[in-house]
Amino acid sequence: MLGTTVLASGPAGPHHRTIRTHAVPWTSAKPYAHGRKLRVTWWSGVAPCSVFDHITVKQTARRVVVTVYEGAAPSSPNTVCLAIAVKKTRTVKLRTPLGSRKVVDGAPRPRSH
Repeated sequence: MLGTTVLASGPAGPHHRTIRTHAVPWTSAKPYAHGRKLRVTWWSGVAPCSVFDHITVKQTARRVVVTVYEGAAPSSPNTVCLAIAVKKTRTVKLRTPLGSRKVVDGAPRPRSH
């Protein structure tokens, strides 16, 4: 199993210093550049309450697990933010082209009762 933490490219880059950092579900992970990169998209809130932290990518022969992490900006721990959705996108590079591997969201999903 190949495991790697990937610094994602995109506006504002990875922050790596958020507080209350947590995994957030993504809505799509589309391959491009001959399967060597994934464009990961998710819906989130606005800064400073919802700030991109980093993305991890764990690759095996059968699947690629992508997990997006966000948190709050440490300079604004008690800020009140507007409750609006913002579409966010980052690009990650894969060690090997995606090929027929399945892309899986690593964020935990709420359990249904």
